[in-house]
Amino acid sequence: MSTPDAEDVPWYERAVIYQIAVALFRDTTGNGTGDLCGVAEKLDHVKELGATAVWLQPFYRTPDLDGGYDVIDHLEVSDRYGTLDDFDDLMARAKDLELEVIIDLVVQHTSVGHPWFRAACRDRDSRFRDFYIWTDEPHETIVEPIFPSVEDSVWTWHEEAGQYYRHTFYSHEPDLNLANADVRDEIRKIMEFWLERGTSGFRVDAAPYIVAEAGRVEGHEDGYWFLEEMRRTVQRFRADGVLMVESDVDPEQYADYFAGGDRVTTLLNFWLNNYLFLALARKDAAPLRDALEAEPVPPEGCNYAIWLRNHDELDLERLTPAEREETMAIFAPHPAMRAFGRGIRRRLAPMLEDPRQRKLAAFLLCALPGSPIILYGDEIGMGDQPELPDRAAVRPPMQWSRDVNAGFSEAHEIQLAHPVITEGPFSYAQVNVEDEIGDPDSLLRTLRTLFAIRRDHGPHLASSARPVALPQEQVFAVRYSDERSTSLLLANLDPQGTTVTLPPDLQRDWKQIVDDQPYEDLVNGEELALHGYGYRWLRIEQA
Repeated sequence: MSTPDAEDVPWYERAVIYQIAVALFRDTTGNGTGDLCGVAEKLDHVKELGATAVWLQPFYRTPDLDGGYDVIDHLEVSDRYGTLDDFDDLMARAKDLELEVIIDLVVQHTSVGHPWFRAACRDRDSRFRDFYIWTDEPHETIVEPIFPSVEDSVWTWHEEAGQYYRHTFYSHEPDLNLANADVRDEIRKIMEFWLERGTSGFRVDAAPYIVAEAGRVEGHEDGYWFLEEMRRTVQRFRADGVLMVESDVDPEQYADYFAGGDRVTTLLNFWLNNYLFLALARKDAAPLRDALEAEPVPPEGCNYAIWLRNHDELDLERLTPAEREETMAIFAPHPAMRAFGRGIRRRLAPMLEDPRQRKLAAFLLCALPGSPIILYGDEIGMGDQPELPDRAAVRPPMQWSRDVNAGFSEAHEIQLAHPVITEGPFSYAQVNVEDEIGDPDSLLRTLRTLFAIRRDHGPHLASSARPVALPQEQVFAVRYSDERSTSLLLANLDPQGTTVTLPPDLQRDWKQIVDDQPYEDLVNGEELALHGYGYRWLRIEQA
């Protein structure tokens, strides 16, 4: 199959994206909270890792009851994180390093402290009253609580307003009424504000709920049309601007989000993420191979984004209940490791106890079609803090060195936004950037190599990905082909070594690009060796 030349592919299809929680990355003021200046200071690390873009989690004004996703002012930087000038300086530094910057767009809800909500509660006749969704009596809706163990209803009574307001997420995050044209106009203004400051686009939080609300607008059968409006807003400032949406839905709905390339540019691929962990749990490639075959190829100019872990629980809702329990039994055997009845509140490294398996997972991140996203700290194998509640468990401060507070902050430990990890195998004395830079066998150095290989050998486009079934069920294999070359990537999901039997059409004179350890066997025969949790990246130039 013919695929575009690398130079013809939009930047986001070639991207390696580094996800940053500003509050937990680097504190330059000594107040215990990370800031925008700290992000700018550490962008060299991001660049050297091989990332080409950063995704900044919310840095807006917030009471910070939900990791910054409870916004008070979308057009202001929280004074805990700095100023708009600091943001502009960060953008300038990113431009110097040729890094794209994607920011979170949180417009499904606001904080109860947002001026819109306060005005809506004070006066039923205020124009802001219709910015939110109200009822005199709670009633059944298609919206259900996202956090059922925390909120038992989507309706909460507000004494001053004299009505119940709806909230899909926490009760301190009232849902915006996107059926109101004034709300949609405010969203456009928010997008324009940050695009004018040079951002490369947005990661759209809670996209399915935005679509559902926009579907209530008269004259529209569904709400996907609003994604087209958002895309046009981005394109007015930058033709190749990205609209990356959080949409945990089944593949049958992907076409509605892409719309032939007119809506979403990048879809966060929860489907493949879920079946990757089922495959790891079973040590069987079939779930991952079948999931890859089942998802549609994105239209031209669109792609998937893939990841291993993010800042939330590892949500396994795409799996069947039996598959979900099977995966949790391996990676979250204790109830305290689980969240909301659907996910795992652990970081990647503690879930994958064998260091070889962590490197294998890094290889899979680069082997699967789409733009890899790596959460801050996962490049060094940071741990989690199960003693903290809910999703806070997977949000420790970044571990830069063995210095006080892991080099994250010079503040007293009681001032820290989150406590640093001080004990056990994932303490900052054991796991940190400074030590791993000097260790050629470290996870950090492995990821640097893998990202460099991915950059040098072109993007892995979904249009050219072909999963390969092998007699060895524990080995995941995927083939990529274009007019110039063919790549074959092999990953052994089992801790025991094996010998791979290649099908006749793949028994070729391969050149080895990268592997987990040196292999002695030739690569032009019928069989190839793989170590336990081993991997090999093979390539051949077309005649």
